[in-house]
Amino acid sequence: MSVKIEICAGSIESAIAAKKGGADRIELCSALSEGGLTPSQAMIEYSVNQVKIDTYVLIRPRNGDFYYSRAEYELIKSDIFAAKLRGAAGVVIGMLNSDGTIDSCRLKELVEMARPMGLTFHRAFDVCNDPFIALEEIIKLGFDRILTSGHALNAMAGSALLADLVKQAGDRIIIMPGGGITAANLKELHRITGASEFHTSASGMFPSKMHYRNPAVSMGGAGEDEYSIKQTDPDLVREVCWMAREL
Repeated sequence: MSVKIEICAGSIESAIAAKKGGADRIELCSALSEGGLTPSQAMIEYSVNQVKIDTYVLIRPRNGDFYYSRAEYELIKSDIFAAKLRGAAGVVIGMLNSDGTIDSCRLKELVEMARPMGLTFHRAFDVCNDPFIALEEIIKLGFDRILTSGHALNAMAGSALLADLVKQAGDRIIIMPGGGITAANLKELHRITGASEFHTSASGMFPSKMHYRNPAVSMGGAGEDEYSIKQTDPDLVREVCWMAREL
């Protein structure tokens, strides 16, 4: 069984780097510092038509929890439709009820709306109240895969639960570990979990190409370096993809 690598691309340059590095697929998003939010429609269109790599679009209208209001739900539906219209290969979605269970009622409508695009249930799974019950609910809804760190800070810390989820899922759905995955730990995670797909940002810090700099002004939080950009590194993508091909 070949192992696939999905790159979390938080910018169009990261999407281009993922393609250069040999990734199998990208999860396209914005605002990675917020845990990832829905990218712009222009960004989706560019990735699909110019980068030409399978693009799964993260559909998340805000940061924070995954219990959404009626207005936020309407935004989610519109963003799914926009991703489909622009030729995205899939969408990455997830919703919870206030008690931490899967919001199957509203997700059923979203799944029907999204098809025939691929469907990944995102890391809302990692804050649900029972991962084994949630897994069965998500399978019933018709998702293709679940992105999860195994209810832990990172995939290595959650590897035991990930292994249990892979075993329970069988061939009914793909369990895709994500969170802190690198070329250095991929082989061990594969051995422990038996997963066939892995998700990583493969990112590094790149210095700005600006020559003129004004240290008195900050566009982000106080103390943030405005002249360093965190994005996917094609060399890191190559390393993790090479390791995946060796498994």
